[in-house]
Amino acid sequence: MNWRRFLRTPDQFDPARPALTPELRNEIRRSFDHAAQDEDHFPSTIDPRIQHVQILLKFFGDLADKCVLDVGCGKGRFARVLAAQNPGVEIWGLDISEEMLRFVPPGIHTSVGLMTELPFADASFEAVYATESLEHAVNIEGAVNEMCRVLKPGGKLVIIDKNAEYWGKLSTPSWERWFHRRDLEKLLAKNCHSVHSEYLSYWDDVAPDGLFLAWYAHKQVKEDKVRLHK
Repeated sequence: MNWRRFLRTPDQFDPARPALTPELRNEIRRSFDHAAQDEDHFPSTIDPRIQHVQILLKFFGDLADKCVLDVGCGKGRFARVLAAQNPGVEIWGLDISEEMLRFVPPGIHTSVGLMTELPFADASFEAVYATESLEHAVNIEGAVNEMCRVLKPGGKLVIIDKNAEYWGKLSTPSWERWFHRRDLEKLLAKNCHSVHSEYLSYWDDVAPDGLFLAWYAHKQVKEDKVRLHK
């Protein structure tokens, strides 16, 4: 039996869904402040061989003398690897939880804030990424627009998150949202070009099971015609 056919996949961009109210914002912040003490489920480090890390390294390439933003960085486990492998890079980690940011290693700049209200000027970063954090933004379109806004023309953006077709496979908080592959591509294409996505696994010798997706985009240098890879 295909159990997924009986699950109701949420409409990720339904305007009728709850808004990011001050009350919900505080609930999310408290949740992650508490989770910061749970090193087992919210670790400070990550194995650099994991595919989530490898696709960032490969897609961004040499980041020396460039400025990078980790959106929803948590304890900075991805930023830690990028910094170690790219001497001279400037990395900023943003998170809603100040308690999470206390674990970010020295040398990485931090900022407390919301994904939907990034406290940075337009075109500030050559590379921007969000790894399993966009799902907590509530206002998904607003968060995607903000990531594109702070990306420099010619810059690269990566989002790694869960596939809405597998909604219900994991326990989630009430505000969490997963994404249909084409829906998120269309949101990215409003401000970026060369948008595409792929399924990914944790390890390179294990076939993807469909739970995780990676979305890639470039910021237009000029008024390039937006195109989606089929």
